[in-house]
Amino acid sequence: MKVRLVKSLFLVLCLIGGVAHAAADATISTPDVVVKQTASGLIDRIESQRSEFDADPEKIYTVIDELVMPHFDFVSMSKWVLGNNWKTASKKQRSDFIVQFQTLLVRTYARALLEYSDQEIKYFPAEINPKKKLAVVKTEMNSAGAQPLPITYRMYQQRDAWKVVDVSVNGVSLVSTYRGSFSTQIKQQGFDSLISQLMTKNAQLEENIAK
Repeated sequence: MKVRLVKSLFLVLCLIGGVAHAAADATISTPDVVVKQTASGLIDRIESQRSEFDADPEKIYTVIDELVMPHFDFVSMSKWVLGNNWKTASKKQRSDFIVQFQTLLVRTYARALLEYSDQEIKYFPAEINPKKKLAVVKTEMNSAGAQPLPITYRMYQQRDAWKVVDVSVNGVSLVSTYRGSFSTQIKQQGFDSLISQLMTKNAQLEENIAK
């Protein structure tokens, strides 16, 4: 189940990256409509480069950087993930954390993208709060022989694009999950220890993707 969640979450991140990309290029539509329109094109990109990724797995980073990461607000996500620890961190600590947190997501889900196989996605109407420019999009991923997997996107509209603030897979929030583990690490060993731990983890993940 854990492997399935990781694969599905990465696909979610990719789809959301496509959402922001499409919204920046055209009149903003509702988030659910943009997700649906963008998903097929993005998945085609994954499948069309399969042989390239098999020959050189590290090429997957280019796709992730291009389609996904530019469309996340990592400053806001870092603030929410760290909670009160953000307020007490130095400017350098904040900057270092943002870099390592972004790298963690890239390294963690790169392998999942390489292992992606075709899945049916069901879309539900977006729940939009126009005053706050927030949206919740609920979808359901269906794989043969498995129970439907609910996935919830939480986004906000920033100028002409929808930015990711959180993703929940089967009720498990990305931000909440990391917030708990990061808080524990900081409390026990300090902020610099967390950054050091993330650097070590990212190095290990990079080695794994290159094998």
